[in-house]
Amino acid sequence: MKKNVTKYRGSRTCGGGTHKNRRGAGSRGGHGNAGNDKHHFVRNFLQGYTFGKHGFKRPQKVISSQSIVNIGELDEMAQQLVLDGDAQKEDDVYHINLAELEYPIDKLLGTGRVTKSMVITVTDCSNRARSRIEEAGGRIEDYLPQESEQVEQIEQVSESAQEQ
Repeated sequence: MKKNVTKYRGSRTCGGGTHKNRRGAGSRGGHGNAGNDKHHFVRNFLQGYTFGKHGFKRPQKVISSQSIVNIGELDEMAQQLVLDGDAQKEDDVYHINLAELEYPIDKLLGTGRVTKSMVITVTDCSNRARSRIEEAGGRIEDYLPQESEQVEQIEQVSESAQEQ
């Protein structure tokens, strides 16, 4: 059985070997973060430290805050949008205004199948989405904000110009 306490009263080196041992930082493997990726790897790994670079930062010009939807998803959601009151159905044609939904959608993309005839009002649309909607007997209309929204935007711009 191992002793709980080992007392080294009066011993010169307290169990550290010769008097030349345990000198300086070399006996503990270096100062600070020395050996994080080498001889202290396991210790640092268990503490959650990692060595080297990780990941990357996307360039700001690549990042887009546009909300998008694919035509296939829109085709599946059309009936539910009518039931929720966000779209209208007239003679088997769905009229959907994506810019005036509860969470507005800025751009329509062309992935997916279109099985319904739809008239979609949207701010921006890809060429593929436009052609697929037209092949299915529908059309894309450009969204123009109402005059009151345009007036508010103009007022905000003029106020910010006056402040400067």
